[in-house]
Amino acid sequence: MAENMDHPSVSTVLGVACAPKNDHVLQPGALDRKVGVSRSQESKGLIDVQPVRGTRDFGPEEYRLRQWLFNEFEAVSRLFGFEQFETPVLESEDLFVRKAGEEITQQLYNFEDKGGRRVALRPELTPSLARLVLAQGGKLTLPAKWFSIGQCWRYERTTRGRKREHFQWNMDIIGVPGIAAEAELLAAIVLFLERVNLSSEDIVIKVSSRKVLQAILERYTVPEDSVGPVSVVVDKMEKIPLEKVEEELSALGLSPEASSGIIAATRVGSLAELEQLLGAGNEAVRELQQLFSLAQGYGYADYLQLDTSCVRGLAYYTGVVFEGRDRAGQLRAIFGGGRYDRLLSTFGGEQRPCAGFGFGDCVIVELLRDKGLLPSPAHEVDDLVVVMEEGLREHAAGIAQQLRKAGRRVDLVLESKKMKWIFKQAERCGAKRMVLVAPDEWKQGLVRVKDQATREESNVPVAELMNF
Repeated sequence: MAENMDHPSVSTVLGVACAPKNDHVLQPGALDRKVGVSRSQESKGLIDVQPVRGTRDFGPEEYRLRQWLFNEFEAVSRLFGFEQFETPVLESEDLFVRKAGEEITQQLYNFEDKGGRRVALRPELTPSLARLVLAQGGKLTLPAKWFSIGQCWRYERTTRGRKREHFQWNMDIIGVPGIAAEAELLAAIVLFLERVNLSSEDIVIKVSSRKVLQAILERYTVPEDSVGPVSVVVDKMEKIPLEKVEEELSALGLSPEASSGIIAATRVGSLAELEQLLGAGNEAVRELQQLFSLAQGYGYADYLQLDTSCVRGLAYYTGVVFEGRDRAGQLRAIFGGGRYDRLLSTFGGEQRPCAGFGFGDCVIVELLRDKGLLPSPAHEVDDLVVVMEEGLREHAAGIAQQLRKAGRRVDLVLESKKMKWIFKQAERCGAKRMVLVAPDEWKQGLVRVKDQATREESNVPVAELMNF
């Protein structure tokens, strides 16, 4: 029975007007909301309830938003015929430190475990993918198209859109040597962007190739194994002064002429200029021309922009590279990827062609929030089951369980509550129906059902409730 009130007829109770349903709109910074602890509380030994710096809590409202994003990631991946995989967050440290000079190596959460092993929280997913592919050995049928959505950790300075943990969506194609793989991956990214109501007016995808740098280095007889370290330096060009770039290139053993040639190559503005610089037969030129041609066929050429300063900061890339940015330039890179044909052989396996991308959750949420495009996923159940008299609680529990077995989402009110609270709870949980188990109706083998959308009420035989 409702607390502190006489039991009215069910029809009278359900006839009470309900307040309009409130929209649950995420406010700016909702994903990073923190609850503090006062100094006096700390002095009493109470736990600090804030998440560790750079990490996030996901309460139900934030979790629904995160799940919406993940569902979009997964839906696009499956539309392209990709299979999902997962690897441990904790990996061997060696997996991430084989390539020296990368910024990511300096940002590892790494430590020695109790068994004396050097381990690290993964900062990205691609090396873990490579390990898993190698573990599959000859059992792996090529080409393989895999995707994953996993949490990554980097100890870096926190800013807007940059945390010390983030979730990353990866799609990778193993076993396809041609540019068709990169074109397909970019098509998946663009489809996702359009599904969340972004367009080429919002996003630019900067495209280049590591082979551009390779060609310039060959021109100055710089060893091929310098491409990775040089790329790491070039990737910093937007962040550090030109003099610092020249200094770091010199530290790698490059002559002033080679450094000038590299810097000039990063300022090429069109495929025609690139062809003039490297020659019509150059592999980088040919592959980029093919990529732009395929983009026309897919219908996303308006997203692409040749930017030869785009090299990506990870040393394992070997060919085409790309990076997504907001055109307003307010945020850091949204996603990035490219070809990494030699990563498997770096880990001691057979060399296989690979291409893929990583797409983080933090920046895209900030961008969608800025543009007013973030949805407000509501908590929803199908039925709110309410017992109107304690003696009927056993029967209400049975009804709730039968509805659940039939596949309906049911919130069973577990305590005696006033009807005002019950109406508000129906709104809070987004119930489509209210099912009231009350004495008068129960004696007749009935329950009272109210459709929350139409406000229509019916007495329904218990035996027919599952099909009503």
